[in-house]
Amino acid sequence: MGIYAVKTTASQEQTVADMIATKEEDEIHAVLSPDSLTSYVMVEADGTAALERLFDEIPHARSIVPGESGLAEVEHFLSPTPDVEGIAEGDIVELIAGPFQGEKARVQRIDEGKDQVTVELYEATVPIPVTVRGDQIRVLDSEER
Repeated sequence: MGIYAVKTTASQEQTVADMIATKEEDEIHAVLSPDSLTSYVMVEADGTAALERLFDEIPHARSIVPGESGLAEVEHFLSPTPDVEGIAEGDIVELIAGPFQGEKARVQRIDEGKDQVTVELYEATVPIPVTVRGDQIRVLDSEER
């Protein structure tokens, strides 16, 4: 059993992964379509024979990359990165969602466990600390850079 890379048409990775996953093949065990991997889908299978049989039925699946990958090569795709990664205290951010959308703020505190950031709004007359999810902000200016 190994992990094989299947070349796909660009932007069709999720479609190909879904179609492979819905086929009832005993030799195919898992399908992975990470956002950071463009034009490829990773498939765990007993061999390439089952995948080659499916290529006629699945549009956008192009070919199998020769060779086999190990779990160590795809392991970094399996653990999600927190949304607060790359954000530091003191950074200037813009809120891109929620009731304060479009407001600029300075990062006061980061809670990596909850994936939340506490910011202080810039234009507010009185400093208001607001806690938002990490995916609701965009870094505009970082003190580290």
